[in-house]
Amino acid sequence: MTTATRSQTVTDPDGATVEIFPLPTDEGSLEALLRDLFEQHWDKITFGPLIQGAAWEIRAPHAPTQVGLLDGYLTVAFGASHFHLCIGPHKGTRSNPTPAALARHRRTGRAELYRRLDKSGAPVSWGLRLFNGHNEQQVTILLPNPFLSADDKVLKTPDWSRLELWDRLRARWLGATELDPLDRSGRGFSHG
Repeated sequence: MTTATRSQTVTDPDGATVEIFPLPTDEGSLEALLRDLFEQHWDKITFGPLIQGAAWEIRAPHAPTQVGLLDGYLTVAFGASHFHLCIGPHKGTRSNPTPAALARHRRTGRAELYRRLDKSGAPVSWGLRLFNGHNEQQVTILLPNPFLSADDKVLKTPDWSRLELWDRLRARWLGATELDPLDRSGRGFSHG
């Protein structure tokens, strides 16, 4: 399977061109994907909601102290700091059940790997985004960028080895068997 047959190019609300690669949204798939990212690659990713007017770019201080699933919510904890994402069936408690419409609103309705493209069509950033049942962003996970160092300094020369996690995710979740030359076609970082 090639990514070209599974992707689509869209314009985000901020006017950026983004190529998206849809992912499964079932609880098991999302749990496996998120556990992999947070348990194995916590030191390489930046995460948080990226919405109009707010960009939360959080880096984990250490490996998670807990990753668990309860009532459809995946919890990733780093000691006292933690977050919850509704990725599966959410029922509430017997004494306080969650209304079905609210459960559908909260649960991930869309998941996608993406790459943000510059004006020439070359990728400038790579990541994962989850959206709830009302198409509101739950989280963006920014993957290592070949144009930025691990401490977010712009590199003069791209470090293509920083695409290793992207390539690995493409292989596992999109069935990509070869590297995509488009990923290594960019000339530098741009955003905004």
